[in-house]
Amino acid sequence: MPTAQHPSLYTSIAVFLLGAVALIIPSGYSVGASLLFAGGLYTLCASRPLHLQRHDWLLIAVLLFYGSVGIIDTLVRGDGFSGFDKPIRFICACFALLLILRHPPKLSWMWAGLAIGGLLSGLWAGYQKLVLSVVRAEGHTHVIQFGNISMLTGFLCLAGLGWASTQSKPKRWIVLLSVGAIAGIAGSVFSGSRGGWVGLPLVLLVLFKTYHEFFSLRTKIIAPLCIGAVLFGLYHLPQTGVQQRVHAAINDVKHYSSGNSNTSVGARFEMWKAAAQLYQAKPIAGWGNEHYKEGIQQLIEQKKAHAVTGPFRHPHNEILNAAAKYGSIGLLALLLLYFTPIRLLSASLKNNNLSKRSLAAAGTLLSVSYIDFGLSQAFFTHNSGAMVYAFWLVVIWGCYRQQNE
Repeated sequence: MPTAQHPSLYTSIAVFLLGAVALIIPSGYSVGASLLFAGGLYTLCASRPLHLQRHDWLLIAVLLFYGSVGIIDTLVRGDGFSGFDKPIRFICACFALLLILRHPPKLSWMWAGLAIGGLLSGLWAGYQKLVLSVVRAEGHTHVIQFGNISMLTGFLCLAGLGWASTQSKPKRWIVLLSVGAIAGIAGSVFSGSRGGWVGLPLVLLVLFKTYHEFFSLRTKIIAPLCIGAVLFGLYHLPQTGVQQRVHAAINDVKHYSSGNSNTSVGARFEMWKAAAQLYQAKPIAGWGNEHYKEGIQQLIEQKKAHAVTGPFRHPHNEILNAAAKYGSIGLLALLLLYFTPIRLLSASLKNNNLSKRSLAAAGTLLSVSYIDFGLSQAFFTHNSGAMVYAFWLVVIWGCYRQQNE
């Protein structure tokens, strides 16, 4: 717990671990998050009242709303304790926010944790892919989760470059964060998680909007050419597996067009169609998490859905998952969870305070990346997806708030 002598040290260590060990040990994403939650409970019980601002309450309300939708659905439908597992993590993150606002971490610990986390996840993925010769690097979690979270870590490292430029030894920090960014993105490449690659142009747009004024016209011309060259190299280098994954997606679309849905992409298309039908049948409260498969089975029996959709517990799309399982209520909760951070933070992407600008970019990229990941995966149905988003959201917001003070 935080001590009177070193009130921010505990928080700094927890935030460091949240980034550094998220993907390199089993359930590593839970280590820092658990420390933050425990510290939040201690802060609530042992400290004087914390005066929250309007936007703090707004973020807490969004987290509570999203978490409560899943919890209430489980209680009403009597689906058992397993239904509490994912949504309660968003509520736990609210306690972590109290700790961060009371005892904010040092930003150097946060950015160092992300840089080390990106570096280690990239090295771990490279070892699995190039040395162990696995088809797709997956770390200690689901392969799609691993690849996308690794890429997110890389993106957050890029957001921190503005902060790095203000430090007493900026070159060291810029090199560290750049290496973390490259390695984190490489982890995604080695995992073959194509969903994370789709949103790369939007991520680059956010970064360009944040930092373009620091680059000359010449750099702005050369940088896209360099990025294109890197992408070209990744595509044509057999060891990365990128070309194979891209060709597989193209072939899946061709097979689907000719009537074959028994492919990765084809199955997703069928699941999306089926989930949309479930939402239309129960648009207010949805089918519930545990009854989703029953609804899919009914559609299959009625010849309204392809049999390939039967084995899956979600439609591999975050928006359709929320709509089908929790109706318009759940859909609203998800959209607020996505867009509230963007609304609160994006206005500071041009702030004169580069530390604040970096945090605004990180929070915006967190939401933008998850919107992208959610196009082809129900990311919040996994522990890693829920923990990483909820706790990084409150960490970034808490640190951003402290910049105002």
